[in-house]
Amino acid sequence: MSAVVPPPRAAARLLTVRQLPYTEAGEELDALLWSAGPGWRMISSAVLGGGIGARAWVLNAQVSHGYRRTDPARHLSELARGAGVRGDGVGLMTAADVSRYAHAQDGGAEAVATSGISVRGWAAAPAAGTPLPAAPGTINIIAALPVALTDAALVNAVATATEAKVQALLDRGYDCSGTPTDAVCVAARQPHPHEQSHAFAGPRSLWGARLARAVHDAVRTATPTP
Repeated sequence: MSAVVPPPRAAARLLTVRQLPYTEAGEELDALLWSAGPGWRMISSAVLGGGIGARAWVLNAQVSHGYRRTDPARHLSELARGAGVRGDGVGLMTAADVSRYAHAQDGGAEAVATSGISVRGWAAAPAAGTPLPAAPGTINIIAALPVALTDAALVNAVATATEAKVQALLDRGYDCSGTPTDAVCVAARQPHPHEQSHAFAGPRSLWGARLARAVHDAVRTATPTP
């Protein structure tokens, strides 16, 4: 009798978010929190924790369409502390319903996307008479790679994720490159001693290609059909 071979165990997720309901000015809202822990370097365009550096968590908070606070970084910090996280992190905001987030993975690269597409357009819009967005719709992308990247490769990864986002929007049937308030955060492992970091994260590099497919899938899934 042949032995029964159990199926391979699925790899544990790198990027697991938990939903955090909260109340702001009497309105019931949600936030998503990734408690990444130590050992990560992140690059982000976020209002809180933007730039490149060691970060331990990422918060993606839903805000009201009539958001009027002038201290968003402080607001995000308060929400993060209330959730029990400490240390440096990244805070993003959106008026989209973050409970409708999408998660995707490809070859170890993972991405989570929330998508609000009501205020959208092309990046290279005409300068004259271009209106400011009435409310922060926003496509927010959080991505994680289980490898170390150089600073240049982290910048490259943001470009790759953005290209994949635009591809997903076009595949969904939108004639736009995004919203005026889109934000992105890409996390990579801090290198171990004597470990060589990956120098490239473009769409045809090993990890850039995986990142692009994960982001494309997450954004496409999170974005409703027009």
